Amino acid sequence: MKMAVELASAFQRRFGAAPRIIRAPGRVNVIGEHTDYNDGFVLPAAIELATYAAIAPRPDRRLVVHSIAFAETLELDLDDPAPIALGNWGDYIRGVVTELQKLERIGGANIMLGGDLPFGAGLSASAALEVAVGFALSLNSGAPVDRTQLALLCQRAENDFVGLQCGIMDQFISCCGREGSALLLDCRRLEARPAPIGADARLVICDTTIRHQLASSAYNERREECRQAVSILSSVIPGVTALRDVTVQQFERHEALLPEPIRRRARHVVTENERTLQAAAALEAGDMEECGRLMNQSHRSLAEDYEVSCPEADVMVRLAQAVSGVFGARMTGGGFGGCVVSLVRAGEVERFIGSVGEGYRSATGLEPRIFCSAPSAGVGEISIEAP
Repeated sequence: MKMAVELASAFQRRFGAAPRIIRAPGRVNVIGEHTDYNDGFVLPAAIELATYAAIAPRPDRRLVVHSIAFAETLELDLDDPAPIALGNWGDYIRGVVTELQKLERIGGANIMLGGDLPFGAGLSASAALEVAVGFALSLNSGAPVDRTQLALLCQRAENDFVGLQCGIMDQFISCCGREGSALLLDCRRLEARPAPIGADARLVICDTTIRHQLASSAYNERREECRQAVSILSSVIPGVTALRDVTVQQFERHEALLPEPIRRRARHVVTENERTLQAAAALEAGDMEECGRLMNQSHRSLAEDYEVSCPEADVMVRLAQAVSGVFGARMTGGGFGGCVVSLVRAGEVERFIGSVGEGYRSATGLEPRIFCSAPSAGVGEISIEAP
């Protein structure tokens, strides 16, 4: 709430008006990595860290967006029929505006962006930015879009305008997160059900502080490798249109048809889908040990088969898994840096933070950022007193 109040005050000083405040959370994925763009299953939770958008209407057809984090201001003409991508943070805004205006005519606005969600940490800061701006603009125009529709709109903005071929998970959980629960999301049907994080367990997020550009060849290469696997497997398994359609048994029967590294990429996705369904069932049954075991398996698969981990994340995972009271740990996010998520017994969190932090500093010379977060609600307007 303090951050929202400070943002409202800064907005009023800059634009001379009292704004509405929108909060869109980041996310941590308990399990189910690189399965969303394969029409599979994921188990994310919205977190307390978030991006905030302060907004007030303008009388003209312009959009003025100031980012506190980048100390830059973006100005857009809402009547420009073909905005151009420039390869910076403003592309997320341009993409959302382009997609939103296909649904409705949005009004001019002043926007100020702030928050405590770091970019590049694997916590879905880009999706939170898209969702915050999309929700704020639709609210400003008097016609809030459906949350699932907003998630799809923001995904298209990132796919088509930014150039990252991400799946739907990040935008969906930022729109539809539930307090106290992760969500088991079927990325094909866009159906979700809550999987509660037990009262005796906490999600602890460890930021390796390693940053790599996610919209890079490595991420999109993985998607292309999965497409090639589908092309081959669909010739021998009827009804396969995505790796989600391949069972573990079918994969094992036909994996010799796949060249390397496509075989290993497909093996990760197929087995990860099964692990995700099993982990959701474990959470629903209150079995934290089983969920943790599956998280550990997931990291091994991501590191060895999908090859999206990095040395620092592997060190962090090993340190986390070695601490008493830890059910499981794995990298989270697209990979190549970012964060590790651990499922930790509630009474062991403080000791966990001290032990992992000290071990990571000693092993890498880097200072990690470690925090505990309860699952939070999705995007929404925050009511605050006028600054």
